[in-house]
Amino acid sequence: MRHSRRDLLTHTARVAALSIGAQVARPFFAVDRAFAQAGTGVTGSAAPSPREQTGMRLVLLGTQGGPNVNLQRAQNAQAIVVDGRPYLVDCGYGAVRNLVAAGLGYTQVGSIFLTHLHDDHTSDLPALLSLQWTGSRSQPTDVYGPYGTGALVEAAVAFAKANADIRRVDEERTARPESMFHGHDLPATVTAAQAFADDRLTVRTIENTHFPERSKAKMAYRAIAYRFEARGRSIVISGDTAYSKNLVELARGADLFVCEAMDQSIYESTVARAKAAADAGNANAGVLRHVADTHSTTSDVGRMAAEANVKTVVLTHLLPGSNRAGTTEFPDSNYIDGVRQHFSGEVIVGRDLMVL
Repeated sequence: MRHSRRDLLTHTARVAALSIGAQVARPFFAVDRAFAQAGTGVTGSAAPSPREQTGMRLVLLGTQGGPNVNLQRAQNAQAIVVDGRPYLVDCGYGAVRNLVAAGLGYTQVGSIFLTHLHDDHTSDLPALLSLQWTGSRSQPTDVYGPYGTGALVEAAVAFAKANADIRRVDEERTARPESMFHGHDLPATVTAAQAFADDRLTVRTIENTHFPERSKAKMAYRAIAYRFEARGRSIVISGDTAYSKNLVELARGADLFVCEAMDQSIYESTVARAKAAADAGNANAGVLRHVADTHSTTSDVGRMAAEANVKTVVLTHLLPGSNRAGTTEFPDSNYIDGVRQHFSGEVIVGRDLMVL
């Protein structure tokens, strides 16, 4: 039987995609939704949407680290889905689009949790709330996060005001954004504290170490990590953080430890660049020092995972991730090998739209 060149190319592409998926998804539990096609966000049709499943699922909506934009990975965001109900954790650029791509939608999200208020974790929030109002969401949406979250939501409502004013006249709508969207500032505590509970999910928080003491002395803003528990399963999301004893306590025995990760070579390069910039009086030195001092290397992740005795590590907020101009991503082994210095359990390198 003869095959056309198109048939051959199609078959080759399918084999390559399956091969990539096999390399990336090696958990001992099932990955429910295919993400195999080189992390592009193209999903398979074999598995049902997380909204159609019972139990507790994690959906990675954005896995790129840092305040930048590329076409392979969205900024940081993930969803916890419990018996079909989605809860959003962080809302970086691309989160709304990937909520739709994951089959979750955006009007169904009623509870949002922010780890901190850097723009790569919040930039899609005004769009999400505005689109919920335009999409005729009828229930309130509550946004939880550290100091400044209430003010952030008020600003998002102000962003939506012109749209709402026009549509209230032109489309005879009656709902007001300010009555629907509510922000809640959570305390940043040094011991785990319950922050939220409903009929499906319990949430606890703790302060992590994303903001160094020198910065905290000059501002009220803080960064927190979350532990989500439902249906006998626990998922901990680190947020941005350097090594954190508080986070270790929060993560003890967790089924999934979802943690940011910086490749060791990127860390070492950033430290060297920060020193050179400081020596030269370069204004960029502070940015570089921030990157080096306030994020977790893969070795840090492995150390925290081992100390907390978690079952599985999921790496996200990846540095460099897909932000290597003109080059391909690091192989997964670069990230995994760093974690393996301290942790012998399952390690999964996150991709957008992966479901665990």
